[in-house]
Order: sequence, then C-alpha cells, then structure tokens
Amino acid sequence: MTGEERQRWGRIGGLTAHSRHSPVEMTAGARRGFRERFRRLVDPEGVLTPEERERRAERAMRAHMLTLSEKSARARRRPITAEEPPPEAA
Repeated sequence: MTGEERQRWGRIGGLTAHSRHSPVEMTAGARRGFRERFRRLVDPEGVLTPEERERRAERAMRAHMLTLSEKSARARRRPITAEEPPPEAA
C-alpha cells in the first residue's frame, strides 16, 4: 500500500469514527490525560487533598494556556525575518 493509499484509508477511518461517536466521546481520553498532567505537576507525591490538588491543577492549566496565548500573540505581532529564528515551540 502506498503512502497516499494509507492516508486515504486513515481519513476514511477517522471520518467513520467521527460519524458514529460524539466529539466529546472521541476526545475524552485525551482531555483526561491532559488534566492529569497538571495534577501530577502540582502534587507529584500525592500528599494534597483532592480538592486542593484540583484547585492548584486548574490554576496551573490556566497559567499554561495564558503562556501559550502570549507566545501566539507575540508571534503574530512581529514578522519573522530570514535572519531571525522562528518563535519557540510550546
């Protein structure tokens, strides 16, 4: 099978899956893992209460998102020249 054929079959599979399941179902695992990353970040030893861990994880995630937003805005504000390296990836 060529690369183009694999790509077409992959696209067919993706569209079929999305036609059978809601977007919430399709991304539930990814969202769960993303949130868990911040829980581990703020409480690596697991010593905080669940409520405190969630509160801190929520704020860590918000700080992460604001950082991404700022990097995106900065990249859009100034054009990249040939001598200048691209903005740092997140």
